[in-house]
Amino acid sequence: MATEAPDDPPDEHLLLPVLPLREVCLFPEASLTVMIARPGSLKALEISARTGSRLLALALKDGAGPNPREVHLLGTIATLAEDVTLSDGTHRVELDGLRRARALELLGGDPQVAEADCLDEGDPGDEWGPAVEALARYLHAHADLRSFLDQQRRSKEPMAWVNLACQHLPITASARQKLLESDAPARCLRISRGLDALLRKEKGD
Repeated sequence: MATEAPDDPPDEHLLLPVLPLREVCLFPEASLTVMIARPGSLKALEISARTGSRLLALALKDGAGPNPREVHLLGTIATLAEDVTLSDGTHRVELDGLRRARALELLGGDPQVAEADCLDEGDPGDEWGPAVEALARYLHAHADLRSFLDQQRRSKEPMAWVNLACQHLPITASARQKLLESDAPARCLRISRGLDALLRKEKGD
């Protein structure tokens, strides 16, 4: 399913149910499959399904434990592309990332509802080319990852490859969140440097 940009202008404020994510981030123009079993998160899915199939995916902070309120305030508005209930009651959910947003205020208990401020990605400009070249070098050495990203791509937008790399590279959750908090030019610059550093480390340089 191709991801389309939402019609909401960048300064639009939305009320969206919050889906806390552990150890992962969802990036714009990328997709993510997660297993959901926690009651509060299941309720967030129900609210989303009744109100336009959109939600705000926010990563839990490091060491958040079971508290779903300990989330980073910058995340990604997502569409609920698929929601399959498994035999044990767990839901397998596919999320398609649309646009970064910042939670201005978190309301309610569990699930939470966020007043979200849509953020402009910015034009990657001259930073996009070096980022894609660095990604090509990295994927040349990791055929399995290249095949996986090919299958995961849901958008024809130029930044889709960079965002998919940010989402799936073997980096820490905190490093992934920092990439998400960067606009498109800064994200391209960070990922191009990070990919080349990963390659050097793997080669023992």
